[in-house]
Amino acid sequence: MQKLLLATALAGGIAALSAIRPSAAAETVILAPPPMIDAPLAKAPGSETAVLSGGCFWGMQVVFQHVKGVQKAVSGYTGGAADTAHYGNVSTGTTGQAESLKITFDPSMISYGQLLRIYVSVATNPTELNYQGPDHGTQYRGEIWAENPQQRRIAQAYIRQLTADHAFAAPIVTRIDAARPFYPAEGYHQNFATLHPDNRYIELYDAPKVNALARLFPGLYVSHAAIVAVGSAG
Repeated sequence: MQKLLLATALAGGIAALSAIRPSAAAETVILAPPPMIDAPLAKAPGSETAVLSGGCFWGMQVVFQHVKGVQKAVSGYTGGAADTAHYGNVSTGTTGQAESLKITFDPSMISYGQLLRIYVSVATNPTELNYQGPDHGTQYRGEIWAENPQQRRIAQAYIRQLTADHAFAAPIVTRIDAARPFYPAEGYHQNFATLHPDNRYIELYDAPKVNALARLFPGLYVSHAAIVAVGSAG
């Protein structure tokens, strides 16, 4: 469906979203095993970043805004040139950009591997190629953007582990690539799921992800979303 009713929703025509059939709602989540190779928790508080792509950034953002140790989760674009990092351009699927999330986290509270476990279990379906649920196009692809060699090593080992364990019924198609420049999305995209909980799209596709996070990862779930101050997004 490629978020085809976005403009209508933003304009206030939320009723139009009721046309989405409940049977097309969020997919079944799978509790993936913990990564066998991971970075140990840091001994002191700090900040690190991770960039992940995996479908509409509304859902990605709201999931990680409820994860313990996440200091900030910003919706944006990565994979393409700076002059194409605008929603209208990215939506064509021709820019190389992917809707993405830049996560700033405290490595003394949550590890990179734990973030990846939540990513494949709740935030995205790693078996869907160039789409997630109703949203189709290369801009919705699953991609892990490794910020450094350690992140690449952990991500590659985890995908190999999940594949060997047959953790998912279909092959994993999530890509792993070196980090590219990240461009924050337009202000109206930030905190969208939190600010518009009654939006039909959010009710069907994103709220179930947060519910799954709370159910599957009770020790890592926090009830209050880490809201992004739009002027400081980045």
